[in-house]
Amino acid sequence: MLKKVLIHTRRGIKFIILFVIAAFLIIGTIAFLYKPTYSVFINGQQVGYTEDRSGLQHRINDYVDKGDGTNSNVAFVQVDNMPEYKLCLLKKNIVTNDDEIFNKIKEAGVTYYRYYAITDEQEEKAYVGTFEDAEKVVSDLKEKNSSNIDKIAIVEKYETELKDLVTEEDAVSKLYVEPPKPVAVASTSKGTTKYAASGTVNTKGTTSSAKANIGISLIRPISGIITSRFGASSSIRRSSHTGLDISAAAGTPIKAAASGTVAFAGYKGSYGNMLVISHGNGVQTYYCHCSKLYVGVGTQVSQGDTVAAVGSTGNSTGPHLHLEVRVNGVAYNPQNYVY
Repeated sequence: MLKKVLIHTRRGIKFIILFVIAAFLIIGTIAFLYKPTYSVFINGQQVGYTEDRSGLQHRINDYVDKGDGTNSNVAFVQVDNMPEYKLCLLKKNIVTNDDEIFNKIKEAGVTYYRYYAITDEQEEKAYVGTFEDAEKVVSDLKEKNSSNIDKIAIVEKYETELKDLVTEEDAVSKLYVEPPKPVAVASTSKGTTKYAASGTVNTKGTTSSAKANIGISLIRPISGIITSRFGASSSIRRSSHTGLDISAAAGTPIKAAASGTVAFAGYKGSYGNMLVISHGNGVQTYYCHCSKLYVGVGTQVSQGDTVAAVGSTGNSTGPHLHLEVRVNGVAYNPQNYVY
């Protein structure tokens, strides 16, 4: 019985040894002819092989986060289909193609750039590369007392096309608007400044209750309370009211109701310090009883520009703006167009 056991044991050991040798030979042959690698697929299509899955994916992730490193304004690269990997055995004579796979990813990527637009009244005027640069531009404009500083804003942009970026100095040059300067003063009487008159103006009391088509859109020169309406009668006037009176504190900035050219600036009797802006096609707006005038005849102004300040000059019982809208010299109700 023992003899039979020993015989079977020897046979078992021989079989195990033969099995180990065979397995070793098979594994050795596979290891000699093949190498473990990864088959790479993009959108379900095989595009190549890589031995270093981790290294290739790290390279792709770095590209998605920073781009190819040639432009510091790259925010990210959008890649819709990232590669998938499947472990396989590849013959040693077959070359992996990491660079080719990476280039396919680059070709499919969409690059987004980050930059900053500096706007004036929501219109993009200049572009810079960093938020720090944009802040410096705004700070410089404040130091220079640019008259549009309250309208300046910084907008972060993400676009697939990078705008032409400018230097801080060029951005300031594009955005700077010189602060208004008072026109020449004729005289000062009892603390009231009277500005020397220049240009021509029609102050006839011709009015119309109709609504003329002026062809432009007006904005409010100031915010305030209407104290006297168009056509109203008063003991302080010889005829019916040719405009609209809006009460406001003395010194309140008066803005141009529309773009145009200054046709008259200066002191005009009962109107006090007056400014007249021509808007074309015979349309004019009048700003009267001003304490200060900031623009002179011939000056081109844009809608919203500060052109004067509220006062109580001329025939006036308190600080307010007398606003007129005239077409070919005829006064129309300003409330047909504004307020």
